[in-house]
Amino acid sequence: MSILTHHARPAAAQPSSRRAQAFTNPYLAGFALGLVLLATYLVTGRGLGATAGFAALATALAGLISPEQMQASAVHLKYWNEGAPLLNWTLFLLLGAFAGAAASGWLAGRTRLCIERGPRVTDGQRLALAFAGGFIAACGAKLAKGCTSGQALTGGAMLNVGSLVFMGAVFAAAFGVAWFVRKEWL
Repeated sequence: MSILTHHARPAAAQPSSRRAQAFTNPYLAGFALGLVLLATYLVTGRGLGATAGFAALATALAGLISPEQMQASAVHLKYWNEGAPLLNWTLFLLLGAFAGAAASGWLAGRTRLCIERGPRVTDGQRLALAFAGGFIAACGAKLAKGCTSGQALTGGAMLNVGSLVFMGAVFAAAFGVAWFVRKEWL
């Protein structure tokens, strides 16, 4: 996957002979994402979101380990999909997003393995912080019954007041916390 370091190597030290392409205009990318959201509504009758894909995967794993407890869980039954939890459409959405990101990074010449971090943070600290942040975000998504992409894209497109308040809170919290974690990047 494309994970670029803060300390990029000079062009002469790049493993590939081609240079990375410029990033896409964010307004153009946002417009394209809006078209994807519209197409999702037209094709599936639902908006975008990723939480259900992870829940379907967890249900499949729970069904392999303990079918009895999985059947007794109202949460897992919601994603059981008549015995085929791995056929949940949001799981395919996640796989497609991963494949699309990988293809985009490769085509733009931005694919290499490395750890993106600031100059005063070790690789281990960066990985620990990323894991902790991902775990907190996953717990929050489960508690909120949806991920930020579902809240921001789907809820925002429907002008859902709760989604708009949520996204305002996300940006306010990020702005408030940025001062405290700036040493991780500067």
